[in-house]
Amino acid sequence: MKSVITLSLVCTVGLMAAQVELEPITVEAQAGTEMIKDVSGEDIKSADLGEALFKQSPSVSLIRRSGIANDIRVRGQKKDNISVTIDGAKIYGACPNRMDPPISHILTNNVDFIEINEGPFNVEDFGVLSADIKVHTIKPEKKVAGEINIGMGSFGYKKAALNVSGGTDTVRFLLSTSTESGEQYKDGNGDDFAGQIDRNIKAGLVSPMAQYQDKYKDLDAFSKKTLMAKMFWDITDNQELKLSYTANRSDDILYPSSKMDALYDDSDIYNVEYTAKDLGKYSKELYMQAYQSEVEHPMSTKYRKMGATSYMTHSLTTKTQGGKIKNSFDMKNHTFTMGMDYSLRNWDGGYYKNDNPLPATKFHSIWDVDTTNTAFFVEDSIHMGKFILDLGLRYDTTDIDSANPTQPSNTYDELNGYMLGTYHADSTTKYFAGIGKSSRVPDAKELYWIGSMGNMIGTPDLKNIVNYEFDLGIEKQYENTTLKAKVFYSQLKDYIAYNASNVNMMGASVNAYENVDATLYGFDLSGTYVATESLYFDYGMAYQRGTKDRPLTGQSGTDMPDIPPFKVNASVNYEYDESLQFKTEVIASDTWDAIDDENGEQKIDAYAVLNLSATKRFTKGFELTVGVDNLFDSTYAVSNTYKDLILLSTPGNNVMLMNEAGRYLYANLKYSF
Repeated sequence: MKSVITLSLVCTVGLMAAQVELEPITVEAQAGTEMIKDVSGEDIKSADLGEALFKQSPSVSLIRRSGIANDIRVRGQKKDNISVTIDGAKIYGACPNRMDPPISHILTNNVDFIEINEGPFNVEDFGVLSADIKVHTIKPEKKVAGEINIGMGSFGYKKAALNVSGGTDTVRFLLSTSTESGEQYKDGNGDDFAGQIDRNIKAGLVSPMAQYQDKYKDLDAFSKKTLMAKMFWDITDNQELKLSYTANRSDDILYPSSKMDALYDDSDIYNVEYTAKDLGKYSKELYMQAYQSEVEHPMSTKYRKMGATSYMTHSLTTKTQGGKIKNSFDMKNHTFTMGMDYSLRNWDGGYYKNDNPLPATKFHSIWDVDTTNTAFFVEDSIHMGKFILDLGLRYDTTDIDSANPTQPSNTYDELNGYMLGTYHADSTTKYFAGIGKSSRVPDAKELYWIGSMGNMIGTPDLKNIVNYEFDLGIEKQYENTTLKAKVFYSQLKDYIAYNASNVNMMGASVNAYENVDATLYGFDLSGTYVATESLYFDYGMAYQRGTKDRPLTGQSGTDMPDIPPFKVNASVNYEYDESLQFKTEVIASDTWDAIDDENGEQKIDAYAVLNLSATKRFTKGFELTVGVDNLFDSTYAVSNTYKDLILLSTPGNNVMLMNEAGRYLYANLKYSF
């Protein structure tokens, strides 16, 4: 470890400051990376980024919780098993019930493009177990330019967004703001959120006390406002400073399949990035970053019948401060990158009754927990003719400390790494194969969470999860066709699973999280076919399966949870002329019948949904998009009911399943200047 620290310091401190003119740099994505481009231009139906990724990528499945702020899975993994960064900054949600997942703290209208990197092939970021999602937001331009978007849709949806940028050759600015709101959507049966709860009450799946009070039954599903400000400063020809601030303010977000709704959800992200290029022989690029993200999230039974006379509120906050420094240089046919990564996350929360705090000694849910990570990493990209070998190594040390004196501290040390080989057979064919090891530590919820009845839900002695994975793939371009295919095999050591059988004499969960080894494998296939100059097709499909090596304590099943069935995304795109385009899209899924039913999952029927849209560009910068999702008003669900989330239920394994929206009409008018 000492040698790694010394080498990192030598490469960072021993730099020669040279003034040179920068050449344009093109960054090639790592083999197997999925690029989701032009998110702000394509996904204008809603600002929910999770839903946009579900529609665009077959590898992404949606975890539906509300009309907005929905979570995602990638390759059957969710929560901290996938890493999310926004312009390199880490952000976590404050809610242990995942009402405010990381992907929800940036909206589609502020996103430029997204990288989805599946597998353990990232050593620069903390906690990349099975995949990482890198969100890149829109950038300021020198020329004064901007967009105004006005959108509306079924179920009272309204959105307005504005971004404007401009500057000089040296300094550029960007300001983006938006507001949106929506009523409770109705599913294919015509039931809104309250109606879905009623249907489950009649079926005996949900207690009548979970229904909204009459005065709140028609409450809007959400309202949200955002602000993003940026400044890019070219200090010299080879030095750049980037400053950014993002704010999200959401109010009264309804979560009908949960016991509580969010009174508000506020987040702030501060980010500073500095880049210096061509400083000398041993510094092709020096990069430094510092960031801070904060989230405040109170959720409450205030709107439900159970809270009519006395309501409970679970209020939580989380703050993450972090930084990174890395330096890259070339030596013969090698490109080395060395650096240090640091983050400190604080997570704190407690229970309130009628807005009065309950005694902290008994009702502090997550007790001021600090997770401190320090890591050193090194990468080498070796170019050998048509073959490129990428190597990475990362050493992590992580301390997790609770302010509760009865809860033990935990320390985790891990050495992770990968080898990824890419063979460019010719200009149109690329083969790649990789093997790697990655890990992530338990979070404060899994270790220390205390329930509202004082029961210890967390398991304080959990081990960290380790992923050993092999990936194999091909990317091929034909004259009119592109093809990308990947297969993977993953062995998860000490996977953190939820055990619903661990309950006390009062029926409350205790030590509900358990380590178990597991196996996960699957494939995905995607591509494009250009039939004519006006007609082209996009397609994608993904399949995963997973099993635990043994049943959890007190159980008999071995099916892994959260493994969605075979999914297909396909679209037909037709350009009538340069100003008029049409799109027909199908999203379909097989029956979800490989389930972890002992821990709350249930069989979900197969579905196929047809979406239509058309875009017309007018003169003077105007563009109109109209569309309809779920044309045939189907009733279907995409998200299962694994009990690691607290969802509405009755004793036993009966859990409320939430349906997707029925037929949804929308229109968006954009003005570019």
